[in-house]
Amino acid sequence: MQTMTKRERVLAAIQGEEVDQIPLSMWYHMPQYDQDPIALAEEQIRLARMYNLDFIKMMPFGNYVAQDYGLSVDFFCTKTQAAFERKFGINDIEDWKHLDPLPATYGTYGKQLQLSQQMCRRLKEDIPYVQTIFTPLTVAKKLAGPRVFEDMRSHPDYLHQALEVITETTVNFVKANIEAGVSGFFLATQCATSDYITLEEHAAFGEKYDLKVIDSFAHATPINILHIHGPNTYFQELTRYPVNCINWHDRWVEPGMAEARKMTDKCLLGGINEKWLEHAAHEDVFDHLEQAVAAAGRTGLILTPGCCIEMTTPEVNLLAASVAAHSL
Repeated sequence: MQTMTKRERVLAAIQGEEVDQIPLSMWYHMPQYDQDPIALAEEQIRLARMYNLDFIKMMPFGNYVAQDYGLSVDFFCTKTQAAFERKFGINDIEDWKHLDPLPATYGTYGKQLQLSQQMCRRLKEDIPYVQTIFTPLTVAKKLAGPRVFEDMRSHPDYLHQALEVITETTVNFVKANIEAGVSGFFLATQCATSDYITLEEHAAFGEKYDLKVIDSFAHATPINILHIHGPNTYFQELTRYPVNCINWHDRWVEPGMAEARKMTDKCLLGGINEKWLEHAAHEDVFDHLEQAVAAAGRTGLILTPGCCIEMTTPEVNLLAASVAAHSL
């Protein structure tokens, strides 16, 4: 088979077509770089070249979506200690009423827009890159912590008002990133689980707003990924979202890769156990990825971690994953 470009390979996998080799991407947080859009863009491009990645998942720090709304964050800027919430931004039920829509150029959102712009300016190869965003309910959880679910039940109107605002801000950010040249979005939900809410609550407070966000990019970008975070998720219902890729912790939560293949015809992203990889022997990595391919098949598959790879994972294991993926 003729050698494909990285973009051709990824798009073929998304469309369920034959590929010359199975596409690969890997990602992890880089707190030593993620407060500087230029440095982060440079490092992500360097790693994409080093590991021969087929697309880049951009890695802004996870709380960027809530900081502009009042979340206080501790920044350590070291290689192994990610930014973490210091104080939540919602401390009283009335606080939900004081959120306003933000433009994409404002504050921390603006820094992540600069990241997209820097990727466009500095990436000379045709490697697709996707921006990381979060569902509105996930943003609300990052802003308020666990109380978001208590407030959702005690004052649903307040939370709906806040979710409308967060959705508008997210859509503003999406549109600006499209203008900046991204190839798609990695939309993460951390609340679509029975550990937090019922399916009915998810339909009202999650899906309703998720679909508004997805509608803002579904027909504008070719690589649109839904990340389903955690165990006990509403996986089957979420596969109906109008995205073309599904990413989840396939190696340590249900469903596994083979079962998911029966549940959806969307492109599956996974196969690398991000927890296992940190402590694995590098000579075992090939077999690990080979098992994933055997479960999913060669088409409609992009080999990736189920979530962020641990920051202390040895470089030799990442190189082993790269070599293995491109030889399967």
